Amino acid sequence: MYIFKSYSPENTANLGKAIGKSLRGSEILCFSGDLGAGKTTLTQSIAEGMGIKDYVTSPTFTIINEYDGDIALYHFDVYRLGDPDELFDIGYDEYIDSDGVCIIEWSNLIESELPKDRLEIQLKRLDGENHREMHILATGDYHKELLERIEKELAKC
Repeated sequence: MYIFKSYSPENTANLGKAIGKSLRGSEILCFSGDLGAGKTTLTQSIAEGMGIKDYVTSPTFTIINEYDGDIALYHFDVYRLGDPDELFDIGYDEYIDSDGVCIIEWSNLIESELPKDRLEIQLKRLDGENHREMHILATGDYHKELLERIEKELAKC
C-alpha cells in the first residue's frame, strides 16, 4: 500500500496528474471516501494528466460521463444507484472490459461487481480544510505495475 498525504488542492492535483500520466489503458480506479474528500478533484487531475481537455464533472445524476482522449476515460459515480444490478443496464461490463480507463467513485457501494485486479484509492479528510490522506492499494499484478509507475512519476515532482 502507498500512502499519499496532501496539504492542498495542488498536492492532490499532482497525485492525479502522476496517475494520469502513468495510465496505459484498461485500468480500473476505485475511489472511496466521505463527501468532499476530493474524489472528483482527483478525477479532474487524472484526466488532465491523461491529456483530456474537456471539463470533468461528477456524473452524480447520470452515473457515467465519457471523455475522449488518446485513452478514453469512463467516469462513474455510483452513489445514487438503488441496486448494483442497475450497472448492467448502462453497459458497465462493456466499460470494465474495454481499453479505456474506468474511474468509479463510491466503489465501496458496488464491491461485489468490481474486478479482482484494480487500484483502490481511499480518500480521507484530515484536520484542516485541505488536508487529505490517500491510501492506494493495487489488488492484482496489472495494477501493481501501475502503482510502481505512479510512484516513479511522483518522484519526478
